[in-house]
Amino acid sequence: MSEADNTRQRTDIRKAPTGIPGVDEITRGGLPRGRTTLLMGGAGSGKTIFSLQALVNGAREHGEPGIFVAFEESARHIIENAGSFGWDLPALEREQLFFLDARMPAETVLAGGYDLAGLLASLQAKAEAMGAKRIVFDSIDVLLILLQDVSAERQELYRIYDWLASTGLTGLVSTRTEGGVDPVFTEHFGFLQFMADCVVLLDHGLQDHVSLRNFRVLKYRGSGFAENEFPLVITSTGIEVASAGITDSAKQYPVFTERISTGVERLDTMLTGGYIRGTSILITGAPGSAKTTLGGAFMQAACERGERALFITFDEAAEEVVRNLASVNICLQRFTDDGLLRIHALRSEARSAEEHLVFIKRLIDAHQPGCLVIDPLSALLKAGGELTGPAVAQRLLNITKQQGITTLCTSLLAGIEPGGEGSPLHVSTIADTWIHLSYVVQSGERNRALTIVKSRGTGHSNQVRELILSSDGLMLTDVYTAGGAVLMGSMRAERETAEALERERMRLDAERRARTLEEANAQALARIDELRREMALREAEMTRLKREQALSEEEWQLRQREIRAVRRADVNTTDIPYGTPPEQRDADTGGEV
Repeated sequence: MSEADNTRQRTDIRKAPTGIPGVDEITRGGLPRGRTTLLMGGAGSGKTIFSLQALVNGAREHGEPGIFVAFEESARHIIENAGSFGWDLPALEREQLFFLDARMPAETVLAGGYDLAGLLASLQAKAEAMGAKRIVFDSIDVLLILLQDVSAERQELYRIYDWLASTGLTGLVSTRTEGGVDPVFTEHFGFLQFMADCVVLLDHGLQDHVSLRNFRVLKYRGSGFAENEFPLVITSTGIEVASAGITDSAKQYPVFTERISTGVERLDTMLTGGYIRGTSILITGAPGSAKTTLGGAFMQAACERGERALFITFDEAAEEVVRNLASVNICLQRFTDDGLLRIHALRSEARSAEEHLVFIKRLIDAHQPGCLVIDPLSALLKAGGELTGPAVAQRLLNITKQQGITTLCTSLLAGIEPGGEGSPLHVSTIADTWIHLSYVVQSGERNRALTIVKSRGTGHSNQVRELILSSDGLMLTDVYTAGGAVLMGSMRAERETAEALERERMRLDAERRARTLEEANAQALARIDELRREMALREAEMTRLKREQALSEEEWQLRQREIRAVRRADVNTTDIPYGTPPEQRDADTGGEV
């Protein structure tokens, strides 16, 4: 914390917490203690409820008894009406609260001067007797208007202001504003905001046929405060003011690195392992593009991990959601039966967007889910209009991120081009992961395509995948690209079949050629073996012939020697080689044979 913040905290005035959700955050601690707060608003803006709730919370949570002075509505009616909020005012009235019915009878006729001195004196005595710390003057304008003198009215208001300062009571004075006129310029009570130490304005109006209430602090002497206008909702437990996010520095988001499954195996692969825990996921697409189905797959995966999960569906019964998802093999009934999964169906137009936010917050607080699906988040446009709906959606994502809840929201893109990407709630900029679903129409078919537009903090695929729904579940398949065209459905199947047939033909042709070559090789080897056998036979024949020739030579020489011996030839006569022609033999032997 900076030195400036420390200095500011040391010099801030004392404050009385209201206990109203959001108000103490906006006012940085509550209303000024021992001073006057002016509460202005039109009919139905919640002035009486606000005042009474601050009084009740002071008594119950901080042990500060209080007094409620009613100038317009009877005290009995106020107590009875407050019973719908579960505050048990009769029990508090016996010990810590005092209700004074200060209405003027209808037949009262004022004669002469009139002031509040007597009323304030009796209130001071009662405050001292019960140890009161807070007091409410509800609809003081109803009483003062009877004076019919602006100067007298101002005098009595200053009397109340000085009395509160002298008694040290924390005062809350409510007054009506004239319809359609800025309270700063009202004729009777415009000066009140200059007198009061703190001025709060409650506003109630219609926007796009939706009833909306707002809370705004106009001034706060001696203290800083959030100056913007904040939505106000009247719930079954009282008033709540939407102030989430105005003190971000004090609420750091938990940051995770853990991956959790999307419920679709190939989508996990495309996201490098799945969603990062604690992040927000936006799935956009046209009607029927399987946004709810992806949300159901995410819920099933969470429950299979043993995590508590919450499924908020708009304009569709919970039983219908379970039945429809079961048709694509996403079975949630067993998880709802054992309490691990809760499915709540809401009507988008039954409440304002702010009331939906409050209700969803209560469901989150009650179930404490680790994973949440809002289907569709774009339904808040019906409940809040073009301005309030996006703001509520962003605050909802802010709240879930603060609690570390992995939140998947779907958004309907009705009115946007089928192939376009966008978000009517403008939350795509704050969502961590954005998945877009679209249709591809080819050859009389409508097929679904999935692409990841962005995913902060993780690598992700940039490829388009075809999303196929069947009774076996969800399946992502690669699309077929040919000449820049993307083929899906039967065209993709036909092209894949044609490619498979072509690959099979090429395989068979290769096998045939291989067999032909193998046969040719075998024939060549056979011929080589045959030639080798022929060569061996011829070599054997040549060897036999040489042997026979050698034997014949020896026999010839022997016979020649025998003949010479018979003829008594010259013993020195050399042997005549076998095969010598006769004439040559005669020459060699001198004519003697």
